[in-house]
Amino acid sequence: MDPNTDYQLEGDPSAYALENGLVVPVVTRGGHEPDLTGQSEGATRISGVSIQHTPATRLWFGKVHNLAGYRSVPHHHGEAETGGYVLSGRARIYFGEAFADYIDMSEGDWVFVPPFMPHVECNLDRNNPLTWMTTRTPENIVVNLPQVADADLRDWAERP
Repeated sequence: MDPNTDYQLEGDPSAYALENGLVVPVVTRGGHEPDLTGQSEGATRISGVSIQHTPATRLWFGKVHNLAGYRSVPHHHGEAETGGYVLSGRARIYFGEAFADYIDMSEGDWVFVPPFMPHVECNLDRNNPLTWMTTRTPENIVVNLPQVADADLRDWAERP
């Protein structure tokens, strides 16, 4: 088989075709990302790839920016599986019964958050922002839950 002449496309990409019939990559240019996606107060989520502005049907991929000292309200992402990468900064995710457990991450760390898992996302740094690259499938679902007090999050007030 000659890979230059005998390539056979498997599957039907026609659902992703432009009006002229071509199937092409879709680029979202930096600075032109839509922010019309699920949000939690204090976290800015922008979509690089999503059903809102690309032909994607089962994927959300974006950037999440947290201000210095930020922590989210408790929330979960419904049926969505979530993968995250700490692009810059130091992060903490509280989870478990009454959010009693946590994991800390720093630049270069990856995390998987299972569907329906209530959690609190935090920026450990009191002076610098935290930036995540995040992907979810099938979409960026954000279900905000009732707030918890800072004092109820173990080691939060005492962080360096």
